[in-house]
Amino acid sequence: MGLLALLHGSGGLLCALSALHPMSPRTPVGLLWALAAVGGVVAAALLLAGQRVTVAVGHVALALYSTLLAVLAACSATAVGVVGLGPVLIVVGLYAAHFLPLRAARAHAVWLVTAATAGAVVAVPSGFAMAWLVAVVNTLLLTEAHGRLSGRLRTDAATDPLTGLANRRAWQEEAERCLARAQRVGEPLTVALLDLDDFKLVNDRDGHSAGDRLLHEVAAHWQARLRASDLLGRHGGDEFVLCLPDTDLAGAEDLLARLDGAPISWSFGTATARPGDSLQSLLQRADAELYALKRRRGRAADPGARLGDG
Repeated sequence: MGLLALLHGSGGLLCALSALHPMSPRTPVGLLWALAAVGGVVAAALLLAGQRVTVAVGHVALALYSTLLAVLAACSATAVGVVGLGPVLIVVGLYAAHFLPLRAARAHAVWLVTAATAGAVVAVPSGFAMAWLVAVVNTLLLTEAHGRLSGRLRTDAATDPLTGLANRRAWQEEAERCLARAQRVGEPLTVALLDLDDFKLVNDRDGHSAGDRLLHEVAAHWQARLRASDLLGRHGGDEFVLCLPDTDLAGAEDLLARLDGAPISWSFGTATARPGDSLQSLLQRADAELYALKRRRGRAADPGARLGDG
């Protein structure tokens, strides 16, 4: 929300400067001071709230900025003052496109140009229709183009290109949000580590392309059997991570049983959240359980080891 606070703060500063040095005797100095005060208050509130600002509050703050622009356009005393708001429209549209999902950015852009255009229409000066039309069209086009590009970049940055699952960083960020919510509302949450058995043998025997195809097939097989709320990600190599919101240990074991039938055998370790747990502590417990299971399987498959133990 820092940039949104900067947007309101800089807008308030420009209004204050315009009030100190009005472009025309008809400039509404009192209104400019009022808008400057609103911009400063909103900016300060956003900065003080910091990470506590919710998504809904962010939408309201951005829509408020567009509304204030419309008021400023309506009260402008000169055509230059109205046209000068054109670059501000583009900045707001680009902000929405960069930080919001495309549908939300489109909605904000439509409200922005609709409200600002309504303000420009009722303004006293005239003769700026073509310049204003150019600003509006550029705002809509740039918002759409930048929104699509930003969405594609966000998807690429959060997706493992081989399996199409969440990559390690994206999975951790979302799993941390799920854990925070579970601890806040008192719901269970279980994390699982899934590791493919003898995957190295597939690479050595059939080549890395065969191993890549196998990873993709396993990921698709598991993803098709999970709930919409479950978060599957690739942790690295042949290891996957699974976050199961609102799921205790028994529920996790039932769900993991549904994942059987993959084209290669696999092992897993689970950890259910306790009070004070972090995601890292959950993953460490799940990892310990996973490798304890692998050691037990190794002993069971090695008669010599069992004889030596005994």
